[in-house]
Parts: sequence; C-alpha cells; structure tokens
Amino acid sequence: MPRKKPFSAKQKKKQLQDKREKKRGDVGSATNSRSGSVDRREGHSDTSDSESLSLDVRRINQQPLQRQARERGYDPNRFRLHFEKESREDVEKRKKAAREKRLEPVPEEELEINIETIYRPGSVLDFPKRPAWDYGMSKEQLLAREERAFREYLDSVYSQFKPSALSYFEHNLETWRQLWRVLEMSDVVLLITDIRHPVLHFPPALYDYITKEMKKTLILVLNKIDLAPPSLVVAWRHYFQSLFPQVHIVCFTSYPQRPGEGRDPEAVFKKRRRRRKGGWGAAMGPMQLLRACEEITAGKVDLSSWRQKIERIAVAACSPQRGQYSDEEGEEAEEEAVLMEHHSDVAMEMGGSVQELYKDGVLTLGCVGFPNVGKSSLINGLVGRKVVSVSRTPGHTKYFQTYFLTPTVKMCDCPGLIFPSLVERQHQILAGIYPISQIQEPYTPVGYLAVRVPVQTLLKLKHPSAGEPGQQQEACWTAWDICEAWAEKRGYKTAMAARNDVYRAANSILRLAADGRLCLCVRPPGYSQQRAFWESHEETAEITALQAAQQLDAPTGSSGEGEEVSSSEPEDEGDRDADVEAEEDEDEDRDPATHKAKAKRPPPPRGNMFSVLGQHECL
Repeated sequence: MPRKKPFSAKQKKKQLQDKREKKRGDVGSATNSRSGSVDRREGHSDTSDSESLSLDVRRINQQPLQRQARERGYDPNRFRLHFEKESREDVEKRKKAAREKRLEPVPEEELEINIETIYRPGSVLDFPKRPAWDYGMSKEQLLAREERAFREYLDSVYSQFKPSALSYFEHNLETWRQLWRVLEMSDVVLLITDIRHPVLHFPPALYDYITKEMKKTLILVLNKIDLAPPSLVVAWRHYFQSLFPQVHIVCFTSYPQRPGEGRDPEAVFKKRRRRRKGGWGAAMGPMQLLRACEEITAGKVDLSSWRQKIERIAVAACSPQRGQYSDEEGEEAEEEAVLMEHHSDVAMEMGGSVQELYKDGVLTLGCVGFPNVGKSSLINGLVGRKVVSVSRTPGHTKYFQTYFLTPTVKMCDCPGLIFPSLVERQHQILAGIYPISQIQEPYTPVGYLAVRVPVQTLLKLKHPSAGEPGQQQEACWTAWDICEAWAEKRGYKTAMAARNDVYRAANSILRLAADGRLCLCVRPPGYSQQRAFWESHEETAEITALQAAQQLDAPTGSSGEGEEVSSSEPEDEGDRDADVEAEEDEDEDRDPATHKAKAKRPPPPRGNMFSVLGQHECL
C-alpha cells in the first residue's frame, strides 16, 4: 500500500470550502475569507451568460445556505453586495504611494462639490429601470427581459467609462429589483441623504424618474443634521431647492446631541449608545415630515393619527421613564400592524407601474437611498422604538420591509443602493457607502481624510520619526505615518512580531470618520465665499433654536438609556478588526459593565476635536 502524502490544514480547509460551494451550486468558486467573501472571474451579476462584458466581481457578506432553505428554493445570497474587484497591482501601487506621498492640506474650495460633475445628468450614468411588460408574459419571460435589460445597461456604462474612473456601484440585479418594487408601492418617496455628503446620495436620474415618469412626489430628507453646522444645512437645502424645484426638503436626525455635546472636546473619543430601549423617541424632524406629507396629500388621507402618535412619542421621550408606555398606549401599539419582512420573490412579481394613489386611504412612504444614510434609523425614529434592524455596516438591509406607522400611514424600507457616479472611491469609502471591513487598502482613504481634516491634531499624534517633541511640527506626514502613529498610540500590535498594526489603525480611523467623530462635510459650490451670509441666515437661527429646544426636552437623568461610552472606557466594535465583531447590529443591547470587565487594552487618549473643528467648520 503506497504511503499517503502529507495533507496540510490549509489544504483541508480549502477542500471543505470547495465541498460547500459545490453543494450551493457554485462549482469552481473559492472562498477567500472567513465571512465568505468570494472572488471569481465571471459575469458581472446573477445574469452570468453575458458575453459582451466580463468583469472581476467581488461578492461580499455571503451567508451560509442551509438545507431547509435549499429545499424551499430560497437563496439568502441573492441580495449580497456585488462590487468590481480591484487588481493586486493597483492595490500595491496605492500602498506604495501611501508610504511616500506627503500630505498637504487642500484649499477650502476643493471641499465644494457640484452634483453635475459627479452624475453627469443626461449621460449613461443613470440607473437600471424595469423594462416594459404586459400581463400576457410569464414570470420566466419577465425575469429574462429584466436580466437582458440589466446587461445592456452595464454594457452602456462600461462602454463609455473605464472601471477605474467609476465609483463602486451595485452589480446585483436582485437588489435593483427591490428598488423597483418599493417605487411602485410608494405614494410618496423619501430619498434619505447624509448631510455630510448629500451631493453623493442624490442621483438626478432618480429624481427625474420619480417626478416625471412615475408622476410621484419626492421628499429629500437631509439626515444626521446634528453632524454639520446649521449654516451648512441651510446652504445645502437652498442648493437642492434651486436645482430641483419639485422636491420637498425635510431636515431630520434620529440621534440629536445633548446640550453642549457638539462642543465637547472629548467627543472624538466618545460614542453615543444608540441601542438602549426608548432611545428612539427623541428624533428631531418627524413633525416637519408630517407637515410635508399633509401639504402633498392635501387632505386626501387622514393623518391625524400620525400627529397624535408624534405627540405621544414626544411626551414619552421627555418623561423620566423614557420608553415606558402606559397600558392604554400599549394596547394601541398592539393594534398597529406588525413588521412585514419580504423574503419571497415579491420584488420580482409583476406589479402595476401605475398604482392608485392613497389606496384604501393609506399613505405609503417609501424610504430609498444609499447604504448607511439612516433609512432604517429614520423609520425607528418615526415609530419611537426599534422595529427595523439597523447597523453601521453598509448593506445590512437585504430586502424591503414594510411597517404600518399608523392605520393610515405605511412605511417601506428599501435596501441601500449605490448608483454609478464619478466620485472618487476614497470619498465614497469615507461616506460609509462601502464596507470598511472589506477594504483591501485602507491607507489611501486615510490620506484623503487627513488632507481635509486635521487628523494629526485631533488625535494628538506624534510622528514616528520624531526624536523629540520639538521636531514633531517639522516632520512631513504621510498616510502610512498617520496609521503607524495611531497604532503606536492605541497599542495596536501584530500577533507574531509585535510590530505596529497599521492596517488595524487605518480601519480604526476610517470607522471614526464613518461614525461622525472625525467629521468630514462637503459643501455646495460657493459656500466658502458666502459663509457669512449663510451663518447669518434666518433659517440658520431657526435650526439652531430647534436643536436647542430638542436638547432641552431630552431627559438627562441616570436611567442609562442613550448613554455615551466615555473616553475612559474601551471603544466598541468600531475598533475591532474581526469582521463579525466589527459588524454587530446596533440594536443589540450590551452591558457597559461587561465591556469594562472585558477590556484589557489601555484607555484611548484624550483629544480636542471640536475646539479644532470649530475653526475648520467640520470640514
């Protein structure tokens, strides 16, 4: 009997991975990470029979396929994110540049972005629309037509633009089908944008499609307004109103800051606890959204129950025992419709492109937008409690979900969708659109951030090559130096050689930026020259007064709800490099005492964020 050859653990792992892939039906694929990220040379989407276009597609956030799901014919990976894969040569080239290229602060004018330079209105940078159909078609015929139209759409985009010039955008047809279904179901569409990067999150093609082709109303929600100066919020509102006159604009935030929090010098090292029971009742903007809907419906829908719900939530949020409903209010909450999660093929079913508005006297609000802009958080803020799962990880919502806010108001939460554009990929990563845990080279985005926000000053970093403190100001920084200095300050070390873990440090800095603690805000064209005008604008004073009133109404008791993680406690999952730990849902309650007992790392350094950002206007 011949002697068996040695079989390593790595080979055994690959053998098991290939065996699992064969069971899923993906023969020949190879899993390259523990979370199931798949790199393969194949078609750009689920329509893999395309011959005219062949791209390297990276499919991330893959879920294991259970036997029960396989028997039912349900594939949980249908809605995973599909992005173009970068070549190893490009990644290594950017790593080398991060080590050598010196960082120089950019002028303020470069922070001003015009929407026409990003989306090129009238060009092929559109979005895939549902092709025409009729009731005589079968489901298979409809799916084939949609797949063919989607291939033609991608062919037209890549025929005029190189992949390196385009931003990351969704290549999964299943996710686009979710958008089609939500647009068809909705009477009024809410386009949610992050106030720090609203120009990235507002595709003009979607505005034209909703207002001109579908003949529906679009409400632009400027979300997370507590992360930007009120003058910048007003400037963006007037900018969009001048370019898109048919849009209604509402300002919103699900987590308003407490009095003085925005000027707290330790805010860069603090993380608000957003997962405590009752913490959703202090949202700012529900009443403004109600008024916009009342203006749109013009009395065709009875929205009095919504107004009563907003008032009831506001009273509950200001009470000492926030989040505790009375018996009568609890009975009313039980009478409301429950959350409906759509796991089936409902997004692919043939639904009428022209729907009766306000059918059965119910107003349907569809929440659409890019990933991580706060669509699910907005719904929770309107409801006053957690009904939709939320996460800091882009792409957490995989399928659209509906919830009856009141008997006459229905909310529909759509998965986040990334539209093709010409925005720089580094800016796209900092905007929270692309999952940070999936970035192969995080140093270039750190350099992009450092030339627009004084990261070295905010984090009080010491240059790695500086021998004495007096030589620190003369040292020239690179993106790699910033990551190495932060790794040294935080004590991030590699396991074997105990070197500074610059990769983990870069991820930590990017998570601080995505969480709003290193605040990068873009500006509308001409803002730098007209800053004094916007700061003295009457609407700026109104927003400031509204925020102050909301902060005064918020309870400051010791109930523990909505509390912050102080700088003396270890940071949460934002600084963990393990994918599973870094992508935990925000709705999971965690005991601060347990965190403190588990912590073995030294406490984070204390920095002065907003004293510097006050001079830089939260760039």
